[in-house]
Amino acid sequence: MLATGAAVTTALAQVDREKIYQWINELSSPETRENALLELSKKRESVTDLAPMLWHSCGTIAALLQEIVNIYPSINPPTLTAHQSNRVCNALALLQCVASHVETRSAFLAAHIPLFLYPFLHTVSKTRPFEYLRLTSLGVIGALVKTDEQEVINFLLTTEIIPLCLRIMESGSELSKTVATFILQKILLDDTGLAYICQTYERFSHVAMILRMDCMVGNGVLIDRLLQGKMVLQLSKEPSARLLKHVVRCYLRLSDNSRAREALRQCLPDQLKDTTFAQVLKDDTTTKRWLAQLVKNLQEGQVTDPRGIPLPSQ
Repeated sequence: MLATGAAVTTALAQVDREKIYQWINELSSPETRENALLELSKKRESVTDLAPMLWHSCGTIAALLQEIVNIYPSINPPTLTAHQSNRVCNALALLQCVASHVETRSAFLAAHIPLFLYPFLHTVSKTRPFEYLRLTSLGVIGALVKTDEQEVINFLLTTEIIPLCLRIMESGSELSKTVATFILQKILLDDTGLAYICQTYERFSHVAMILRMDCMVGNGVLIDRLLQGKMVLQLSKEPSARLLKHVVRCYLRLSDNSRAREALRQCLPDQLKDTTFAQVLKDDTTTKRWLAQLVKNLQEGQVTDPRGIPLPSQ
């Protein structure tokens, strides 16, 4: 009886794989592509080797990129429909599958495929089709940084992903802000990423140009005003524990850099020092610990006058 059951399971699995092969082949034809995109996107988490199958099959990646490029004319002026958005997001979901897989990730980066998504991250329309498009595009980048691989960070630092994320962090939906902040957090957690972001005036000023706000200290080091409190102020009005967690982690990581730490001593939002978020964080011991460590980092090494009042930096 058990043997019969196993044989049936094997037979069903084989039928399922045959369907996968069929749908991959159908991606090459414009007439059958839309349904194939839909069916394959449903299977991307259950078929563990789908990414290599997609990457190594003839014409498949070209077909997915064609789906992306076909949407470009609908970006400006913003005429993207829900149907167009759903279709291209199915293609993006398959690219996220390729980006996540250890066997295909390096080739995915070497082909500079993430750059095809950046026009979507530049969009500002707040309609649902555009929001879904931005969120799904961020998901592809998020899948890359989630691997914590140096190769990914090195690639992203050669692109404009940081200002794109900061723009979305400023004006996107809560979910888009959360994913964009997660991407920035992952870049910051890498030593190369932290050094890159904190290295020069020009890089900080580019960030500041995107946000139209800045905070200058000492020798011209500029910390974008995101870190001076715009997101924190928004969170104090519309609390989101998930988003706040990523924001606090970004602050904490920045405090590991001496120049960023000096700037944060001057402009850390008051809401992170008082009890503004006490209710939001009451059950989140990890974020509370990060926040306490952030305050401790900013207090250590600070010069004070005889009354204990911090002195301004020279």
